Amino acid sequence: MTVLKNRSTDERFMRRALTLARKGEGSVSPNPLVGAVIVREGRIIGEGWHRCCGENHAEINAIRDATETVAGATFYITLEPCSHHGRTPPCAEALIAHRPGRVVIGAVDPNPVVSGRGIEALRRSGIETEVGVLEEACREINRIFFKYIRTGLPYVTLKFAQTLDGRIAAASGDSRWISSPPSLRFAHRLRAVHDAILVGANTVRMDNPELTCRLVRGRDPLRIVVDSGLRLPPDANIFSDGKPTVAVATRRAAAENRCLLEKKGVEVLEIEEDPAGRVDLRQLLTVLGKRKISSVLVEGGAAVSTAFLKGNLVDRLLIVLAPKIVGLGVNAVGDLGIRRMEDALGFSFQRITRCGADLILDARIGRPKITPS
Repeated sequence: MTVLKNRSTDERFMRRALTLARKGEGSVSPNPLVGAVIVREGRIIGEGWHRCCGENHAEINAIRDATETVAGATFYITLEPCSHHGRTPPCAEALIAHRPGRVVIGAVDPNPVVSGRGIEALRRSGIETEVGVLEEACREINRIFFKYIRTGLPYVTLKFAQTLDGRIAAASGDSRWISSPPSLRFAHRLRAVHDAILVGANTVRMDNPELTCRLVRGRDPLRIVVDSGLRLPPDANIFSDGKPTVAVATRRAAAENRCLLEKKGVEVLEIEEDPAGRVDLRQLLTVLGKRKISSVLVEGGAAVSTAFLKGNLVDRLLIVLAPKIVGLGVNAVGDLGIRRMEDALGFSFQRITRCGADLILDARIGRPKITPS
């Protein structure tokens, strides 16, 4: 019974640490989201989270927030304390210096310079250390960081709004507005927690979007438009407001078009062509990863969505499903070259939620496990 009671207590405080960690969304990239709670005799005496990349980590903020000495207290931390010198000193050393009675950790840090070393340092110092409390939730909150640190590639979320019959626009090309106002605010919140937002030339040509998060509070992501030949008008909204924007092209792009955009402060990034003569999206993601872009939100249109899916480059799929039917129109996804149902791309639903009049389908790449009845 004591073990069960301790586990229940540990999970309760780890949930609080997870809540704190989420407060860093949109501010800590490419670092992980981390929350920390300090507890003595069932009372929280200090809390903290990683607020901004380059600033104090969660453990240090919790210690500074403490209302009494933390010696002998229990620390709940969603991710293993760092053990190396980066922009800040090692958190494992700071914990050891404050002599907690116990440290409870959600997940091991996958970073090779940390992985297991922070835990080992705590245990070597005689501090009782438990690992794996709410591990799945602690890993899920940092799915972006885990992929980026292991592969060097950004985590890719593909999001689009569609009608019940799978259209992202009417036959005329009109797409405003498929989803409800609450879903638009959801989309802007999503933008605010990604490092970059990416669209294709057709989306800019048809919708002339701003691609900001103006409907919510938060930072605007880096805007990326894929336009192999740089044929978009330089007076498009995303090229005209002075906010950070990258136009991605191939070597086929005309030099005069490049000059026009560069004079407006737009960075033109040249990427090799794929076999079809378009921008090689995998190479683009590699370049973005080297620039410490750890997450990319792909907002279409259909050609770009299809290319990301066909290249197996999507980690998360978000579909805003509007209760509308238009019949003939623009398909959300084009030809993937799949001719047999058994070859269909597999996704596993994580959650389905209501947002205004719409449903939001949240799925991860990977076939769901189905148990025959």
